[in-house]
Amino acid sequence: MGKICLKGLKFKAYHGYYDVEREQGNLFEVDITVKTNFHKAAVDDELSYTIDYEDLYSIIKEEMDKSSKLLEHVVQLIVDRVLDELKGVKWVEVILSKLNPPIKGDCERAIVSLKKRSDD
Repeated sequence: MGKICLKGLKFKAYHGYYDVEREQGNLFEVDITVKTNFHKAAVDDELSYTIDYEDLYSIIKEEMDKSSKLLEHVVQLIVDRVLDELKGVKWVEVILSKLNPPIKGDCERAIVSLKKRSDD
């Protein structure tokens, strides 16, 4: 088994509980890690035997492009799609950060993460 990670994917998106967040948007960062068996890809040097980074990115981008109230909802959508659509993924972890969240204080980021196995 091995892990494939994409770190620091940046998006302007329209997620948030308050109307103004969904209207004006905010900056977000996504990290994703998937566990898969890529031994055959490593030996044969063939992309078809592993998880394609572009497929991971495409799922994340599509979900980030949709407006949601809660970050918890967004990570659930991403995790479920990765497990449903990408064959060979044993588990996935998504970490979603909202930069400078609108709270009454200084906060660099609010973070929500979800890790799920393919048999959960």
